[in-house]
Amino acid sequence: MRKKIIAGNWKMYKTAAEAAELIAALKKDIGGVTAVDVVVCPPFVHLSSAVEQSRSCSIAVGAQNIYWEEFGAFTGEVSGPMLTSIGVKYVIVGHSERRQFFGETNETVNKRARAVLKAGLKPIVCVGEVLAERESGRTFDVIRDHVTGSLAGFTKEDMLKVIIAYEPVWAIGTGKTASAQQAQEVHKFIREVLLKMFDKATADATRLQYGGSVKPENIAELVAQPDIDGALVGGASLKADSFAAIVRNSMS
Repeated sequence: MRKKIIAGNWKMYKTAAEAAELIAALKKDIGGVTAVDVVVCPPFVHLSSAVEQSRSCSIAVGAQNIYWEEFGAFTGEVSGPMLTSIGVKYVIVGHSERRQFFGETNETVNKRARAVLKAGLKPIVCVGEVLAERESGRTFDVIRDHVTGSLAGFTKEDMLKVIIAYEPVWAIGTGKTASAQQAQEVHKFIREVLLKMFDKATADATRLQYGGSVKPENIAELVAQPDIDGALVGGASLKADSFAAIVRNSMS
């Protein structure tokens, strides 16, 4: 039985005071939840304080990106050992915004995901198609390319730590949501790709998240699908009441 995982991607939002307030509210509301893995992913500048605030509760902290070298003259980058040293547990890699605005490719996503694993952390590897790709019938081709490219060279043991987040780019921040059936169709396909890459046990064990305008109102139907194991939440993770409701509703 795969344990559900709800992760909140704060993107480039929240001042230090706002971040502390949000963590405090979440800690009070869902800090004791253990039936579902709960993760918050603030901007880099808030990671240390978020880890400190959440030490006495069940909420884990993740980063939004990582660089593949452990140290060096790479101005503006953050490494795996740095994240590990402050208590971060997860790292998002290959988010559609990183691919769209910062030139991420399957190759660089693969290098970043490897760096996450090397640091003893868990990667949340994002895959997903844009609207034009869906409308032209290329969804499965794009997803296969993202999954095989981003996870190239991974072992079955590596995959025990990997979470894959399917984010239909056309449904991020647009208010549009893939129907539960559309999301399930792609999640099932991802599991079929993993079966071909690894084996049935690995495919069955890998946790798959849905990301794309997830709300308290739609999370229960999404996670009721046989291949959807949680959500990577964007906008709704910026308010304590909506994120807490998503976590609670994912358990119902």
